[in-house]
Amino acid sequence: MAGHSQFKNIMHRKGAQDAKRAKVFTKLIRELTVAARSGLPDPAANPRLRAAIVAARGANMSKDTMDRAIKRGAGGEDGANYEEVRYEGYGPGSVAIIVEALTDNRNRTASEVRSAFTKNGGAMGETNSVSFMFDRIGSIGFPASAGSAEAMFEGALDAGADNVDSSEDGHEITCAPEDLGAVREALEAKFGTPVHARLDWKPQTTVPVGDEDTAKALLKLLDLLEDNDDVQRVQANFEIPDEIMERLG
Repeated sequence: MAGHSQFKNIMHRKGAQDAKRAKVFTKLIRELTVAARSGLPDPAANPRLRAAIVAARGANMSKDTMDRAIKRGAGGEDGANYEEVRYEGYGPGSVAIIVEALTDNRNRTASEVRSAFTKNGGAMGETNSVSFMFDRIGSIGFPASAGSAEAMFEGALDAGADNVDSSEDGHEITCAPEDLGAVREALEAKFGTPVHARLDWKPQTTVPVGDEDTAKALLKLLDLLEDNDDVQRVQANFEIPDEIMERLG
């Protein structure tokens, strides 16, 4: 378990625990609201909103719930002014962690994230204290059913992407941050609406975590951060051997 896609594996590992639909919906509704506020409320003209709608549908959110969130964002009716904030720090085993959040209370979110680090063998650092160990990339995801690995590779090459990673779970295309819009539009014309299209962080190198106790503490911290309502994305640069992941699973 390593590298850029480790959270996909974590979410599989959590399995039934992710029946916490309320928490999942809270994050999705917040993203729908912010996406609608940041651009036009029409998904055809707002790529971020279009991606948020796809994610909400994937979580079986009702159309009425999505529409209400979009209307609140477009009309500024929710009364909350969400900010995009980033926190950085180190977890057990000196693993670098980046936490991205949408919050209406920076002090509350910072306090909760700092507490999660401190109580689970980590330490929150200053902005840019670990992000230099990651590359900022554009990330576009499609389900496996969108096309074959060969077709996706050819399409991504024509669109100007940097890399394609295809597996039974789907296709992940990466590109330069400034090319995200153009690559997304070209791929969407061929393969339909992506599961996600966003700026992301990719570790330049990974830190091996071969001690089971350290791995357990690290995964506990990551799970706690992921469970925070304000946190939208967590990225880290660890590598845990499959045999340890199986025992911890």
